[in-house]
Amino acid sequence: MRTALVIGTGLIGTSAAIALSQRGVAVHLADHDPEQARTAAALGAGMDEVPDGPVDLAIVAAPPAHVAGVLADAMRRGAARGYIDVASVKGGPRRELEARGLDLSPYIGTHPMSGREKSGPLAATGDLFEGRPWVLTPTRDTDTEVLNLALELVSHCRAVPVVMDADAHDRAVALVSHMPHLVSSMVAARLEHAEEAAVRLCGQGIRDVTRIAASDPRMWIDILSANPGPVADLLTDVAGDLEETVRALRALQSSDEDKRREGGTGIEDVLRRGNAGQVRVPGKHGSAPRAYETVAVLIDDQPGQLARIFADAGGVGVNIEDVRIEHATGQQAGLVQLMVEPKAAPVLTAGLRERGWSIRQ
Repeated sequence: MRTALVIGTGLIGTSAAIALSQRGVAVHLADHDPEQARTAAALGAGMDEVPDGPVDLAIVAAPPAHVAGVLADAMRRGAARGYIDVASVKGGPRRELEARGLDLSPYIGTHPMSGREKSGPLAATGDLFEGRPWVLTPTRDTDTEVLNLALELVSHCRAVPVVMDADAHDRAVALVSHMPHLVSSMVAARLEHAEEAAVRLCGQGIRDVTRIAASDPRMWIDILSANPGPVADLLTDVAGDLEETVRALRALQSSDEDKRREGGTGIEDVLRRGNAGQVRVPGKHGSAPRAYETVAVLIDDQPGQLARIFADAGGVGVNIEDVRIEHATGQQAGLVQLMVEPKAAPVLTAGLRERGWSIRQ
């Protein structure tokens, strides 16, 4: 691939354009908002100029509701040899293109499974997709050349290609992305009018559950409007679990010992099912999840503290597998939780203590 056209210079489009530009591809940028395309160009994503002729690959990074229209326009004017979109829903756009009577051999639907809570070109980075799955949904009609161009794009972005059926993809993202986002928003909504004294008690657990609720509602309306059925089906199942859990909690309030026992069994059931589901979430680099041991270190909220901890961990020969930070309420301090291999935990604990760090048991 020597040339590309990115139509839509938001977070995903600009990030892909930056990655391609960094690898020597001549990238042209287009957006319904010319100022946004100019911003992306200023960030090193490419040129906000119309290409002289057809490019190798056109990448449509428009919202799901507009993908088919933008693709149809680009295909009818012969903008490229191959066409892809990066929308988070795949079945709907393809069916709409078929309804428009277009030859879909030069098209393949794709979806990079990466993003951020922030949107727009200023949030873009060239490494946004690195190590992340990038779904490709070819059909029997897809040209081999177009599939190869899509695979080359994924390689340039250092993502991991995953081939799926379009409708299977839509059901999958409803489960792992769309439904969880709505549940996160529902939990976060409980905080809107909560007493300030209660909100001040928020810890890492509520931050983890509500983090994705910070995303742009307008973007999510577009996404959910393109995949409402599978999401509604999943929420129906969640609603059933909620009803059973509420009944179990009410039973725990009963003065009847048998009802309390029944309520406890119901709560234990949902918690154990949660355990069983959580262990299926892929671990580091997409591998099977592994059990790490946590070394908790108390730090002051000052510049350079994290860098010192990582340097000291490296100094004792321990690799940090993952890290979490829990900020102390009302204090300029926090607890850094360093996840390491179990056999490395005693070595790290001793090494950090020798270097003056306060370790919490």
